[in-house]
Amino acid sequence: MKKLLFSLIVVSLCFISCEKKEKNTTTEKNTTTDTAVKTTEEAPEKPMDSIAQAQAWEAYSNPGEAHNMFAEEVGKWDCEMKFWMAPDAPFETAYTVADVKMILGGRYQEASFKGKMGGMDYEGKSTLAYNNANKEITSTYIDNWGTGMMVGIGKYDDAAKSIKLNGEMVNPINGKKTAYRETYTIIDANTRKMEMFDTKNGKEYKSMEMVMTRK
Repeated sequence: MKKLLFSLIVVSLCFISCEKKEKNTTTEKNTTTDTAVKTTEEAPEKPMDSIAQAQAWEAYSNPGEAHNMFAEEVGKWDCEMKFWMAPDAPFETAYTVADVKMILGGRYQEASFKGKMGGMDYEGKSTLAYNNANKEITSTYIDNWGTGMMVGIGKYDDAAKSIKLNGEMVNPINGKKTAYRETYTIIDANTRKMEMFDTKNGKEYKSMEMVMTRK
């Protein structure tokens, strides 16, 4: 690894010494808009020694406090779900059971949902990850009622005891992406509440609510 890194640095230095352009900014013509665009050359990244690299990877890979919080939800939960198809529409109710577990050495949470919706069998699966490197939480969700994946990214709000996520999903009616946001709140040790907000005709509205109660 050190030999490869040293070789890359040498090549980079040779390239810079041969360049006749200015170091700080370059002006290049945009072929589509015919406007000048200024770019600034970035300083080369300082190489890390092997010990620092090993420490960085260790900090990145080891489960921490956030993962312990995810692990507190391991077990089965009864889920009462409410859906709103439009801002002024009455809600519809469905019930599922969630089986939550930690996977890959306690690094990710995986939840499997099963139940009935509208008289039809329903099955879904979610994953929850906390990235030690950038302190972000990523949520994914798939189910047997579609072929797409919902992906939300956000952070944990300790004061509100909630995870706040933002993402995009594809509208199956028109194939276009629409923004959504989600709030997942820890009510108490045995209760969780998830709220989802969609956008319709440029207006945000609450489209889903799920209350989870530990079995």
